[in-house]
Amino acid sequence: MASALATSTAVCSAPRAAVSASASSSGRLRAVPPSGGLRHKALPAAYGFAGNRRGGGRGASVVFAVQGQDTTIQVPDVTKSTWQSLVMESELPVLVEFWATWCGPCKMMDPVVGMLSKEYEGKLKCYKLNTDENPDIASQYGVRSIPTMMIFKNGEKKDAVIGAVPESTLITCIEKFVESTL
Repeated sequence: MASALATSTAVCSAPRAAVSASASSSGRLRAVPPSGGLRHKALPAAYGFAGNRRGGGRGASVVFAVQGQDTTIQVPDVTKSTWQSLVMESELPVLVEFWATWCGPCKMMDPVVGMLSKEYEGKLKCYKLNTDENPDIASQYGVRSIPTMMIFKNGEKKDAVIGAVPESTLITCIEKFVESTL
């Protein structure tokens, strides 16, 4: 069973979707899609997910997607020219994700920040700052690793979270600054 776990991959594009897998008597994993209109499909071998590297076909690969819904929420960009008006002069707390196009962990955090921007709409503003295009702002705030998510309130940096972290970590950080705005 351990080798079946090591060779299977599950990708979930639905926010907070529960995906469970259990081993059958043959030792292969089977994915159990959550209820609520989610459908699954196996990825073809061309994607490199079908079976294990030895070609034995062990393991399962499943992609879950919400049909009829676009789950991607675009977070607007902030640049050097818009930094003052969007971040420093904002009446609401602001979460800024410092990122770059080549950064894999940044790509993992992008949908999380997008979901949080929707959840905290009216209480928190969320923006992305490309560190390759705006290195002076990144340097000004001491950003040495990306992704870095910083919270600003009343024009001041209040907190920072570095790296690809769980959504719950960002929520804990955000909650310290949005509660007082209610």
